[in-house]
Amino acid sequence: MTSRVGRFCHRHRWLVLLFWVVAVGAGVFATGPVFDKLSQQSLPDSMESFQAYNVLAEHSEYGATVAVLVDGVDVETPEIQTVVTETAADVGAMSGVLQVVDPYAVPGYLAEDGRALLLEVVLERMDEDSEEYDAAVTAVSDRLRELDDALPNAEVTVGGSALLNEQLNEAVSEDLSRSELMSLPVTLLVLVLVFGGVIAAGLPLMAAIATSAFSFLVLLGFSQFFSLDPTVTTVVTLLSLGLSIDYGLLLVARYREELAHGFSPEEAVSRAWATAGRTILFSGLTVAAALTGLLMFTDIPPLQAIGSAGIAATLAAMTASLTLTAALLRLARKRIKPSKRRLRRQHRYGDAAEIGFFASLARTVQRRPLITSLGVGALLLVAGFPLLRANLAFSGLEAFPTEIESVRVEATIGERFGRDAEPAIMVVARTDAEQLQAWADGWRDTPGVTDITPAQQLADNLSRVQISVAGASHESTAQDLVERIRDNRPVEESWVAGSAAEIRDVIDAILNGLPGALTVTLLAMVVLLFLMTGSLVIPLKAILMNIVSLGATFGVMVAVFQDGWLSEELETVVTGALSPLTLVVMFAFAFGLSMDYEVFLLGRITELVRSGHDTDTAVRRGLQHSGWIITSAAAIMVIVFAGFASARISEIEQLGLGLAVAVFVDATVVRCLLVPATMTLLGRWNWWAPGPLKRFQARFGLREHEADPTPAFPYPAAPQERDPVSV
Repeated sequence: MTSRVGRFCHRHRWLVLLFWVVAVGAGVFATGPVFDKLSQQSLPDSMESFQAYNVLAEHSEYGATVAVLVDGVDVETPEIQTVVTETAADVGAMSGVLQVVDPYAVPGYLAEDGRALLLEVVLERMDEDSEEYDAAVTAVSDRLRELDDALPNAEVTVGGSALLNEQLNEAVSEDLSRSELMSLPVTLLVLVLVFGGVIAAGLPLMAAIATSAFSFLVLLGFSQFFSLDPTVTTVVTLLSLGLSIDYGLLLVARYREELAHGFSPEEAVSRAWATAGRTILFSGLTVAAALTGLLMFTDIPPLQAIGSAGIAATLAAMTASLTLTAALLRLARKRIKPSKRRLRRQHRYGDAAEIGFFASLARTVQRRPLITSLGVGALLLVAGFPLLRANLAFSGLEAFPTEIESVRVEATIGERFGRDAEPAIMVVARTDAEQLQAWADGWRDTPGVTDITPAQQLADNLSRVQISVAGASHESTAQDLVERIRDNRPVEESWVAGSAAEIRDVIDAILNGLPGALTVTLLAMVVLLFLMTGSLVIPLKAILMNIVSLGATFGVMVAVFQDGWLSEELETVVTGALSPLTLVVMFAFAFGLSMDYEVFLLGRITELVRSGHDTDTAVRRGLQHSGWIITSAAAIMVIVFAGFASARISEIEQLGLGLAVAVFVDATVVRCLLVPATMTLLGRWNWWAPGPLKRFQARFGLREHEADPTPAFPYPAAPQERDPVSV
């Protein structure tokens, strides 16, 4: 099938190119609407803590806020008061404004040092996607910015909830654009070094750009069913670029290899797509299957959105590689040539299957397979040790750069206006304030409780009280108190929210969805790798190695982002904790990418075993053939992910660095050392499976092209009888 696809796209290049030009154009057009739909909201309606916020919103006449921070002035100066009062009066008369808080009349709006004030404008409740809302926000913001001219000696900063999401989305968009601009030129340079030519190097990159643009069209479709947050765009862009370049690299490399055997361009495409194309088909299905586990988190729609979009991006990368690359090869014609170095080696040594760095590395590992396995395994376990003390929590505005106006406003409010941060626990109840206060007073002597604010009457039969707890929200004191309060509610219809409750709800939702997610992901891995190799041992071994490898990656993330290890050198934002949602996304994507390289290597090894080679020989030759492709692809992946690790947004930074570490560890330590060592130890047991399953796989299995490539011109036979080291 893949051979026919490659041949068809090679012959009908203009039709294929027209399709992708339209797809890319539509994807570029969809970029704006996608970023408009991004939201920082990360909790679904099914969680109790989020239900509390919905109840509060339903009974509040207040909408979003726009605030201006005037800093660096004596707030008691009559001139300052006059200008601020006039501005407040002008804004209060605007359409869509519900209330303007007078900083001189309401406590908490003048800085404790008397050198700053906060003028807050509360808008009416309205649809935030409406033109009326946009017009009101723009008009209010513009009028508040005029304070910059009226008070030339003051530092004027505009923020508030109405502008926060917009400014954060702009920052995310800038981070993505900057990361792509940083990584793509370096990626092209690496590809030029790998292929020895600009034209051949440009083909995988063009497929990656097409897939990345097309992915935004996919995201726009998913936005009709799921809420999107900045993480969605980041992971989809990462996956689109990384996989497309990997797949394009594998296809172009195999195409040049077939050209080196003397085949015509069309026949070379057909044979490359029958082998490398089939491997890419396996790989795409494997990565998509790994991401399918995210769909099992039914209580966490953001994870479902990321999983769905990631699956679509993976399939788009696979499709672009198998179709667009074939068309571009026909367009390039004779500009894509086999490597002269490969031709010289081929004429001198035959297929040179066991001559080269990776074959020598595999031979060295095979001499001491047990020591290598134990040593590498111990190294990965030590690297993963910090994971045992990981803190799970949601990062606040400290995870965003202070260059963002709204972030600076919020940070200053917390530092200089005596405002408390979000309480660890907030209880919303269908009762009056007196009854809720009486209930809350019973918790004052509870160990860990530091303060209880007076209960507020929010509406008829609806009130709220806030409880402050010693220590961080993710620590056991706050978490245990959430559980105790939920077991001893003030009234039946009540909700426990706050930062500690949010963490508890998300972790519970993850634990509820984790068994199903792991079952789907691991079962899909076993089935696909079994259909490819005919073995049950290889899939189980691959899963075990990937889990150990991912443990090491998570350990590095804890050391960097929680403990601050190398934070100055890497310029990372240290938040003191990792988001549980980020860890789940990291697991799914890193697991999928690890299996991607597993398929690259196993495709060659399985092909060689089926052609009659013993396992040790197949491992050496398979690693020699695919090792440089895996290493080159991994280097490019690391470059792409490192570009995103330079982002200003903490979650993007964590994903970029985490995936870069995962790919580096997998492509070097696991693929080049652990896989050859363990396959050597297992020997013929690598290919074990029960008889009925063997017969099933022989009939229905997904297999590589059976025939060994037959050269179109004769060259000297490989020196099989001689020691390859002495050649």
